Amino acid sequence: MTPTPELIQELRELLDEVIPQGGTESDTRFSNEQLERLIYRANNIYAAAAEGWTRKAAMLQRELGQIESYSVGQERYDMRKLQDALNYALKMAEVYSNMSKSSMGSIVLRIQPPEVL
Repeated sequence: MTPTPELIQELRELLDEVIPQGGTESDTRFSNEQLERLIYRANNIYAAAAEGWTRKAAMLQRELGQIESYSVGQERYDMRKLQDALNYALKMAEVYSNMSKSSMGSIVLRIQPPEVL
C-alpha cells in the first residue's frame, strides 16, 4: 500500500499509539517512518496493524522487563504482569491478522467498450 497521512493516523489508532495532545511522534513507540514501512509492506491496513501489534509485543517485553513487583521500606509497588501485556498485544495481532485475511483489497479494472458496427 502507499502510505498517506490518513493511513498513518488510522494505523496509529489501530495500534493505540496516537500522538498525545501537544506531543510528537517521539512520545509513542512508533515513528511515522516506521509506520510508513509497515503500511508499504502490507496489503491492507489490518495486515499492517497485525505486524505492528506483533512488534509492540516485543517492545513491551523490553519496556516492562521481568520485574512484576518490588518494595521499598513499607511501600510495595505492583506492576502490570508482563505475560498479561504480551498476551493482549499478541491477541490484537491475531485479531487484525484475521481481519486482513477477510478484508477485500481493491482492484483496478480497465474496461474497453466493444466496437459497435
